[in-house]
Amino acid sequence: MGDPKRARKKYVSPVHPWDRARLEREVQLVVKYGLRNKRELWRFQNILRKYRRVARDMLGKINLPGKEGEYAKVISRKVIEKLYKMGVLAENATLDDILNLTVENILERRLQTIVYRQGLAKTIKQARQLITHGHIEVNGRRVTSPSFIVTRDLESKISFYKNSPFKEVKQ
Repeated sequence: MGDPKRARKKYVSPVHPWDRARLEREVQLVVKYGLRNKRELWRFQNILRKYRRVARDMLGKINLPGKEGEYAKVISRKVIEKLYKMGVLAENATLDDILNLTVENILERRLQTIVYRQGLAKTIKQARQLITHGHIEVNGRRVTSPSFIVTRDLESKISFYKNSPFKEVKQ
């Protein structure tokens, strides 16, 4: 299990660190979504990589006879339901839709992006600042992590915190 006090890496750094095309794509995503550094981007790429790996494994096992095929169908349905609740997939999605996901689909579900898209902040960087300074609440609870993944049911429950001076300004 390991030491609970020791934080583990939640990302995988690129194999080729100086690939120009990858570096340019990463810089565009960091600027577009207001990420602090590329490690945040790599973390979400790792999340996407895990879901894609599960989808590939289940596609290979879903047509097998017996219990293994039934188990693969159950697991694939659970993964699709989880990604639907996260807001990344449509309700009637398939495993092929998981394989078509990009990192932008997951970055769009971050609290920072949604605060900016809802108009609570004028810029993506201001959205990050409002969140880290504790001016944003989700479902009545203050959230100070800009990378918080907002589910479908919580998306409509984002507002300014009750003690925030921005609450009077926007209303």
